[in-house]
Amino acid sequence: MMPTLLVVPTYNERESLPRLLEAILSRPDLAGCDVLIVDDASPDGTGFVAEQWRHRAPRRVFVLHRTGPRGFASALRDGFAWGLRRPQYATLGQMDADGSHDPRFLPALLALTASTDVVIGSRYVPGGSTPGWSRARRLLSRSASAYAAWWLHWPIRDGTSGFKIWKRSTLEALDWTAVQGSGYVCQIELLYQAWVQRRTLVEVPIVFPDRRAGQSKMTAGMIREALWTVPRLTRRLGMRPAPESLDLSVWPVLKK
Repeated sequence: MMPTLLVVPTYNERESLPRLLEAILSRPDLAGCDVLIVDDASPDGTGFVAEQWRHRAPRRVFVLHRTGPRGFASALRDGFAWGLRRPQYATLGQMDADGSHDPRFLPALLALTASTDVVIGSRYVPGGSTPGWSRARRLLSRSASAYAAWWLHWPIRDGTSGFKIWKRSTLEALDWTAVQGSGYVCQIELLYQAWVQRRTLVEVPIVFPDRRAGQSKMTAGMIREALWTVPRLTRRLGMRPAPESLDLSVWPVLKK
């Protein structure tokens, strides 16, 4: 397995963060994965918990404390920049700390990085699911992905997924100055850049349960931001001429 850095943006995830770190560090098949916790000065003490784990596993857990302007997009940007400054990482991943992204799916995602530029943990391909979600949350999430697909003319079914593995060269080619959204719409913006550059994108199914702790960070402002940002992407970045089918042969990987 190629050395991988998992970037985990956090805000008020004191309870769930230890479970995520324990699950990653305890798996022999994830021995090549390090974790960078990017904390936005969480008032609940998440940063303190992160430091405890950094001292517990100093060679595999790292912490980036952010004190300036907060936001998911900038946290992801700073985390990836931290990783790209360290040449040992051939791939960089992103995942949430609220318990919705299960590390048991990481080996299957990582197995595809040798031949794929971006591997997307997808809720909406066959085999994926969202157990425990309310009807309203499921409708909002599916609508966001459908809205992006309609505007961008791409075949990606889960464009808002925050569970991904990126090849280093793909991240290095992204233009962060072109990212206009500060919230979760940046997931679509970054993925669309890779799509326009004709990078290879593959979705594999994951089970995405409702969060174990904390509250949703989605706000009405983020929804409005996404509604305005997505239609402008094709004007700013161009459009990939013909939508191509994703490689469906990878879907059975998680069933082994």
